[in-house]
Amino acid sequence: MEPLFISASPTSPEIDFRFDQDTLSIKGESYPENAAAFYGPLIARVQAYLDGCVDASITVNVSLAYFNSSSTKMLFSFFDALNKAAIAGNQVRLNWYHDEDDDTILEFGQELQDDFGALDFQDHPVSN
Repeated sequence: MEPLFISASPTSPEIDFRFDQDTLSIKGESYPENAAAFYGPLIARVQAYLDGCVDASITVNVSLAYFNSSSTKMLFSFFDALNKAAIAGNQVRLNWYHDEDDDTILEFGQELQDDFGALDFQDHPVSN
């Protein structure tokens, strides 16, 4: 599957999905005007990729400084697809990067860890 790269915009994150390397990265801020329109095609591509994964070791890097409630819903769909892939026998490591002083992003990561237990969740506080 061809890699997918979308540069960050003022309201949407950088997307760097290197399917051939089993590495998916999201970085920046996420508050697009229409989160479903932005994330829907991305999640569909990820799902198509995951459908072809067997005993894969997938690394997911997420470094979001801010995301709004509509992005949250779409991110949950993204993580749900990854969790199902892990349940199916793939190893999925989620590297969760956040500012060490940002309790909101930290707590969201902890919620992900609780809700998607099949993921190998790794918390990475970053100092500025």
